[in-house]
Amino acid sequence: MSARMSARMSARVYLDHNATSPLRPQARAAMLDALETLGNPSSIHAEGRAAKALLEDARAAVANAIGAERRSVVFTSGATEAASLALTPALRREGDEAPIDVLLIGAGEHQCVLQGNRFPPDAVETLPLTCEGVISLAALEEALARRSGRRVMLALQAVNNETGVIQPVAEAAALIHAANGVVVCDAVQSVGRLKTTFATTGADIMFFSSHKLGGPMGVGALAFRDESLHLETPVLRGGGQEFGRRAGTENVPGIAGFAAALTAATADLAGEASRLADLRDALERRVLKVAPDARFYGSRAPRAPNASAFSIPGLAPRIMLMALDLENVALSAGSACSSGKMTESHVLAAMGAAEREALRASFGWSSTQEDVEEFGKVLARVVDRMRSRHSAA
Repeated sequence: MSARMSARMSARVYLDHNATSPLRPQARAAMLDALETLGNPSSIHAEGRAAKALLEDARAAVANAIGAERRSVVFTSGATEAASLALTPALRREGDEAPIDVLLIGAGEHQCVLQGNRFPPDAVETLPLTCEGVISLAALEEALARRSGRRVMLALQAVNNETGVIQPVAEAAALIHAANGVVVCDAVQSVGRLKTTFATTGADIMFFSSHKLGGPMGVGALAFRDESLHLETPVLRGGGQEFGRRAGTENVPGIAGFAAALTAATADLAGEASRLADLRDALERRVLKVAPDARFYGSRAPRAPNASAFSIPGLAPRIMLMALDLENVALSAGSACSSGKMTESHVLAAMGAAEREALRASFGWSSTQEDVEEFGKVLARVVDRMRSRHSAA
């Protein structure tokens, strides 16, 4: 990278941690150390054992962070693969003969859940959200009553990736478990930001991603509450790595970086959550100062401390996004996982919002008060310019 480009990038305000968070120094150091370790972790010679030790140390660190047993953690290429691995009728609980034949999904789930599950379409039911973006527990109870006697799986995210709204996973899990069902929790936007363990969520399976919390891209994990759950048909079959649940030689440097990032992210959850909430609230005050008519989505529901979704009436979010980018401020317009396309938000639609697009600002470990202040200055210029053009037209 040239010195000129490096200076330009360093001057940018990055407010898109829900899409990907910059690599933490701890993760970088762990990856560099692992890259110096020669060996395949499945080999039995000294080099292989050294790689295996790094792998299992990382597995233990991830398990400790989420309150799981070490053997319950399965490393994957990311959350999308983990979701596909978990969301299948071929999941069995020891002692249960009847298969899981119904999948219930919250309407605001990530596309890796909406489109990545392995259930036939007629076995999937989507549950509505309230106007504040929270899954309707009443609708869940009704769905369970209609499916009485059937084995049910619920897929529910801990935190919505677009609005930051916290979902009532523990309450939903209690309803599902009373019906002898299974809960799979997308904890991608929750792990490393809120206390997220099997005890706090009540989930049977959780999955999450490295690069959302300052680890490298291309690494994720799936974890089981206990060993009573078995996957009969893994997605990737081959050498039997990851306890037979996911074949393929493990990405040891990436996994080491993932574990280091997760350990750093969970070192002071309460303190960091308070800091991020202060930044988010300061950003929202600046938005309202520039545009008192701004609309914030899910703001009356419990939210993760680091994210805010908003729109300004009369100004198209996608145009604002590009204008902000040209002035060195990086936000997003909803989920980043649409191959770079800016599409209408299914989350806002499920909330019954009149708008179908919003801007999302999300903070992380590298965010500062200076970022918020610069954002406020740039937003004021962008809004003034766009409104002046509208008036002239």
